[in-house]
Amino acid sequence: MKRLLISLLCLSPVVASAEMVDRIAAVVNNDIITLSEVEARIAPDLAKLRQEPDATKRAEARQFLVKRGLELLIGEKLMESQVKELNIEVADSEIEMGMEDVKKQNNISSEQFEALLGQEGYTLASYKTFMRKHLARLKLVNLKVRSKVKISDEDLKAEYARWSHDEANEYEVHARHLLVQVAAKATPEQIEVARLKAVGLMEEAKKPGTNFAELAKKKSEGPSAADGGDLGFFRRGVMMADFEKAAFSLPIGGISEPIRTKFGWHVLKVEERKALNAPPLEEVKDKLREAMLRSQLEKYTDQYVQELRAGAVVDVKI
Repeated sequence: MKRLLISLLCLSPVVASAEMVDRIAAVVNNDIITLSEVEARIAPDLAKLRQEPDATKRAEARQFLVKRGLELLIGEKLMESQVKELNIEVADSEIEMGMEDVKKQNNISSEQFEALLGQEGYTLASYKTFMRKHLARLKLVNLKVRSKVKISDEDLKAEYARWSHDEANEYEVHARHLLVQVAAKATPEQIEVARLKAVGLMEEAKKPGTNFAELAKKKSEGPSAADGGDLGFFRRGVMMADFEKAAFSLPIGGISEPIRTKFGWHVLKVEERKALNAPPLEEVKDKLREAMLRSQLEKYTDQYVQELRAGAVVDVKI
């Protein structure tokens, strides 16, 4: 799924698993947030957390996720109250335009779009409801916060100096991988069978004289199998977190333990590394300015939410 679609979905609730007993998690003025709402918000992270074998770590991580999810929902409740007070409305046409933009940016059809929504626990109607609230909060932010966000040329030059220094010490990685696919609704037993298969491939890949590319051609289940599992060069921030962590921590020629992603279990081999050279300011100034504006907007939005919270009655029950 492309980045834009993810950016819209990552703020949204998905179908919750029945892991928590539903009870009141917090009261915001007269609005109630239930524990099932919190669970829905953090459901993707909870799903990943089930792979943690250490019960103590799993419990600590779960507590952190619940607290973070609740804070997000409290902030949204406070903003939605302001949306009502200020009579901010979102037209149906704005929702349709937003969805059309997502489809265009990701080059997908309406049928593919609805299928992706279904994978995230949505119907088209429930996604439109989410979009209406999401766009209304964006309008509120534009009204109350946007004017505070300013980036001067001096700010931009200072950020470029910092960024280019970091970039000069960075590198990109050329890697290959083997994939054992896991279905989206696989049972724990099926996931474990796939993991053991990936362990077997890892052990085979580590045998002296094994050609990883040829092994990937024969046994990888991913679309890159025909190319020997070749992923080409990539820098940080492109791959999924666990995949990236392994790629940038392994030595050249190193082979990873099986890595779980939404696609299945991966065995990764680092082929080579290449130093990065920072491009000139003119080439990256728009990208840097956008990142700085986004960072400032997030900061001032957080401040605005805290101001709303200071004037509200928020009773956290968990």
